[in-house]
Formats: sequence, C-alpha cells, structure tokens
Amino acid sequence: MSGAEMSGDDGTLPILAVEGFKATIRLNRPKQHNRLEAADLAALERLLAGLEQRDDLRVLILTGTGRSFCSGYHIGSIGKAKAPGSQSASDGAFERVTDQVENFRLPTICALNGGVYGGATDLALACDFRIGVAGSQMFMPAARLGIHYYRGGLRRYVTRLGLGAAKKLFLTAQTIDADEMRRIGYLDEVVPAAELAARVAALAEQIGALAPLAVTGMKRALNQIAAGTLDLAALQAASAACMASADLQEGLAAFAEKRRPVFHGH
Repeated sequence: MSGAEMSGDDGTLPILAVEGFKATIRLNRPKQHNRLEAADLAALERLLAGLEQRDDLRVLILTGTGRSFCSGYHIGSIGKAKAPGSQSASDGAFERVTDQVENFRLPTICALNGGVYGGATDLALACDFRIGVAGSQMFMPAARLGIHYYRGGLRRYVTRLGLGAAKKLFLTAQTIDADEMRRIGYLDEVVPAAELAARVAALAEQIGALAPLAVTGMKRALNQIAAGTLDLAALQAASAACMASADLQEGLAAFAEKRRPVFHGH
C-alpha cells in the first residue's frame, strides 16, 4: 500500500509506503523544509488512524524528503482569520497529531534526515526512537514568536528530556547541534547521512523480530508511567494475555532450541 496526494506546486501531502511489516510516512514538501500545513495534519491523522487498524505491521517510521526533517507548522498561517471549515494549528490539530503519534499502538522510529524546528521537534519527540544525521540542528522558537506552547508538547519535553533541557530549549529559543541533541537525549543515535536508512532499517528489523503483544503492551504501559497515568488493570490484562499467548510458547521453545523465534502476535 502506498500513495501520495498532490497539493499544488509546493510538494505533496505526506506519502505512505508499506514494505513487509514496516510502514513509512514521509513528509514531502522539501522546498519548504517539509513544513506542515493544515492539509498535512489532516492527512497524517487519516494515515495514522488507518495504520492503527492493520495487524500486519510492527513498526512505523516517520521521516522527511530532502535535507530537512521538518520546519514545523506553517508560521504564516498562525493567527490569521480562518475561512469556514478551515483548520489551523490553534484548533488543536497539531497537538492531536503529536498525541496520536505518541499513543500509536506500534513502536515508532523518527528518521531525522536533517534539521528539525518548531512544532516538528515535538512531532519527532512523540516517536519512541529518534535517529538523526550528523550536522543536523534543532530549535524551538515559540518564545521568539510570542507563542505559548500546548500542554502535550511541554509534557513531552519535560518527561523525555528533563526539566533543565526543556527550559533551555523553550526559554532561550537556542539552536543546538546534533551532538547536543544526543547529549540531552533528544537523539538516540547520530549517524552519517549516508548510513541513516540502513541504521533505521536495522532497528526496525530488530523490533519487528520481537513478540508483538509484549512490545505493544509494554510501550503503552511505559508511556502511561512516564505521564503518570498508568492503567494498572490494563497492564495486568496485557500481561495475562501474553502469558496465555502462543507467542510465549514460541519464545520459550525457541530459547530452549537455541533458534530465532517466529512470532505471530497471538
């Protein structure tokens, strides 16, 4: 399954491609550093909702076309009067999409093919893993623009990077490089640009080989613990489902037989 929806001369809406158990969503406005417009947010919501329903997938990869990952929401549209039926970041669409990425059932990998700016920093932060290229940069210009950031983004910055790093990025609007992004935990790894695709593919393969029920259940619980919203009953139910699963029997058998397990998610 793949496809692209055209949107004028400025590029296309995000492109979806599926290869085996891996789904990849690619932001595709390279001339504008993959900035996000209202139509892109609506497309991302649709794509993510559709992928949630597929039981043949195990990993989602989010990346961009060209030399930048994403420059965030289209600044020129912020604060402008809206036509009936139109959408802006202030409607909460951006926060909905980032929350949707964070709560996506499957593990998510952000392949940061270049710089990441503004709201896109939160979009990437909502992913479970972030691998970036050497020479990339990030900055959060909210205070420079007079914008008070939304709750979900502030929470992700604090819980995933720590209060000190969150304050540094939000309250100074300082640009940081890939090494500093790695030091504060924004990036899990920094690789040469030529190696990004291979490294992301290897991580996706590693995750895809694991037991899906255990992976998705633990991802949900870990996110809830970090946010202080743990649903203990749901955690216990997920644990019980794993204990009763065919995947557990396969994992135990493979361990005893010293072979690689083959999991089916049931």
